[in-house]
Amino acid sequence: MEIRATTEQDREVFIATMHSAFGLFPGTTTEDGGGAWWSAFEPDRGLFAVTDEGRPVGTAAAYSFELTLPGGAVVPVSGVTGVGVAPSHRRRGALTAMMRRQLSDIRGRGEFLSVLLASEAVIYRRFGYGPATYTNRLTVPRHRAALATPKAGGEDTGSVELLRSDDCREILEDLYDRYRRTQPGALSRPHRWWALRAGQAPISPAPRYVVLHRDAGGTPDGYASYALGDPDRVNGSSILTVDEVIALDDHVFTALARTVLGHDLIGQVVFKHVPAWHPLRWQLADIRAGQTGAEDDWLWVRLLDVPRALAAREWYADGELVLDVDDAFLGERNRYLLTVRDGRAECVETDREPDLGLDVSDLGSVYLGGTTPSTLVRAGRIRAHRPGAAAVADTLFRTEQPPHCLHWF
Repeated sequence: MEIRATTEQDREVFIATMHSAFGLFPGTTTEDGGGAWWSAFEPDRGLFAVTDEGRPVGTAAAYSFELTLPGGAVVPVSGVTGVGVAPSHRRRGALTAMMRRQLSDIRGRGEFLSVLLASEAVIYRRFGYGPATYTNRLTVPRHRAALATPKAGGEDTGSVELLRSDDCREILEDLYDRYRRTQPGALSRPHRWWALRAGQAPISPAPRYVVLHRDAGGTPDGYASYALGDPDRVNGSSILTVDEVIALDDHVFTALARTVLGHDLIGQVVFKHVPAWHPLRWQLADIRAGQTGAEDDWLWVRLLDVPRALAAREWYADGELVLDVDDAFLGERNRYLLTVRDGRAECVETDREPDLGLDVSDLGSVYLGGTTPSTLVRAGRIRAHRPGAAAVADTLFRTEQPPHCLHWF
């Protein structure tokens, strides 16, 4: 079994091989080549697992993204995607070989973080990835959708208008880019994604209505993208599904939510991405009206250079911590002294006794602040070598703003 890089000439074979690994058939694209979620693939970042006869039987790819870290730093990351092996060639080491080659290539690009959305949770821990952001689906019945009158914080002074997504794509692209630079855990959406209409709505060609919010001066500062399903044959009402809400502040989010929740002739509103920490449920006059689905892990994070990664983000408490980090997949184990002063961190190798012992995947889970170290200590995933070490780690790794990721790839 050979692992080789792909090129632009391999695009169609790559797409066909990837789909066959998942038992799917490629759909059609638009005349200009866009409109399919894989149309934004970067062929120079793909890999084939090839048999001795030269036949591709496995694929792995990566997108070039930026990730916003706690404190607002924006760093390049690889967004791993399109990973699969044909059913006829599984359990032969192809996946492991591709993932090892891919991580080597990512390091070769000088990147210290890799991210992915895991189709199966049990697969990617062994390659060093850990779940780092989470999201919920929130369902609100229309007849119980009233929002309470706020006690503080002032009133929204902006305005809303209803548009079609095809008529405001440049506005949506700009608003998302402004938003993702302020939200830890958010990924960039490169311009070529919007140009190719790759991904999911509102990027894709699927028709969507957009509630656009403008501030008092007329500048766009938020949007909600949504679609209505087919009416129920019994009562004639539909389900309104909100793909995403992008808002530059809480007042804007509330104004957008109020608009979609007030839509006529619908039975319920479904918000696809509302993290557990979001205040929307508390804004409902009837708090029980907002029914959350099972929390889903979303963005998984993998550290490839621990000192660089820890030094890149901002910190909100001073202190020291010695981390014994095991990266079994890459055959590396190192002990690091993390020292935080005035919001910045220095991380160097040390021979001091460790405070915490952890797998690199668990470091990925706590890195953005979406999971507390003490939770993983209690779960038996992280080992605390001294009393109080978990509490110190919680204080150091906490963030002022929880991470969240909306982007699908």
